[in-house]
Amino acid sequence: MLQVNFIRENRDEVVKRLKVKNFDAAIIIDAVIDLDEKRRKTQKELDEGLAEANALSKDIGRLYKEGKRDEAEQMKAKTAELKSQTKSLNEELEIVTKALHDQLILIPNIPHDSVPPGKGEEDNEVVEQEGEIPELPENALPHWELITQYDIIDFNLGNKVTGAGFPFYKGKGAKLQRALINFFLDRALDAGYVEFQPPLMVNEDSGYGTGQLPDKDGQMYKLEGDNLYLVPTAEVPITNIYRNELLKATDLPIKNAAYSSCFRREAGSWGAHVRGLNRLHQFDKVEIVHIVHPEGSYKVLEEMREHVASLVRDLELPFRILRLCGGDLSFTSALTYDFEVYSAAQKRWLEVSSVSNFESFQANRMKLRFKDENGVSQLVHTLNGSALALPRIVAALLENNQTENGIKIPEVLVPYTGFETI
Repeated sequence: MLQVNFIRENRDEVVKRLKVKNFDAAIIIDAVIDLDEKRRKTQKELDEGLAEANALSKDIGRLYKEGKRDEAEQMKAKTAELKSQTKSLNEELEIVTKALHDQLILIPNIPHDSVPPGKGEEDNEVVEQEGEIPELPENALPHWELITQYDIIDFNLGNKVTGAGFPFYKGKGAKLQRALINFFLDRALDAGYVEFQPPLMVNEDSGYGTGQLPDKDGQMYKLEGDNLYLVPTAEVPITNIYRNELLKATDLPIKNAAYSSCFRREAGSWGAHVRGLNRLHQFDKVEIVHIVHPEGSYKVLEEMREHVASLVRDLELPFRILRLCGGDLSFTSALTYDFEVYSAAQKRWLEVSSVSNFESFQANRMKLRFKDENGVSQLVHTLNGSALALPRIVAALLENNQTENGIKIPEVLVPYTGFETI
């Protein structure tokens, strides 16, 4: 959530920058400024009324002591009138404050200056590409056929037990999943992250804090009876550890990593681009989260980008990194790098990670601050990234490494799988 003072002081710049996200902010920004003006005016009147009532109360006591009962009674009547006025002002302030908040949460984060304009993924910028795209024989199979041939992932069984988009992993498929998770976590620990195993459900405040609510309400699974949500990513519980906290400057930076299953309702469209592991309702992912001093957040973003690149590189997968354009940028992000690996059998790029800087947007929603070296309280910057999401990594590994004798496991994973081929 953007800060009201920032909006007031930079009205034209906010409107201009949000146009990069294809968001016409002029009307809502002016509504915010008007509501904030009304809030300030009402608060001032309320404070003045309360101060006058307090002063009169002291005078009433003094007048009674001096035997000036009539004057004291007159002041009591005036005090009663002031209390009625302040009650009305307080109710008005609550209404205006809520209206202001309801407008603020509809405004996306401002994109960083480096974010290119554009409407969708076709306008994203390729900033780096690495690795050779493998040449497979003409009879090469896509992963949804390979998993059946080698009996390692069962979509029919998942559909029987749960529904579409909830596969069973079994045998070497299950072990490959576990190997990847452990590999990603071990690399995160080597990089100085603290490992967490978070709950798989969060409350509404947590969903609001990181910006999934209300923006992504329809994409999240909700347990209606308990008013809880299944996590769409470990980013939500891990970042919300620090909600409503006042940190010390010496606490920063904070580097956390977590493995979790992730649940999203977004699957359901048809076509090869969502077949098999390309899009699921439930999938596994290792997430990295940073909470940092505002001055260093973009340096940290580049470090996170290199961390993710090192994982894909060691898995021997060709990959490219994209800077997302304004139209493809999320509601909460100021700058995002997407990682895509090449799927040789599908002959297309598959997204496997997003690494994002949210600047102070999430921190403002969560009331997450720190005291700087001068004792001044200010908002932190939050960042997160997938390191990595498993389904499309598995799809690319299976397709790119298929041979006549089976599927070759990347060397870096063999100590985790205990086998070299499927």
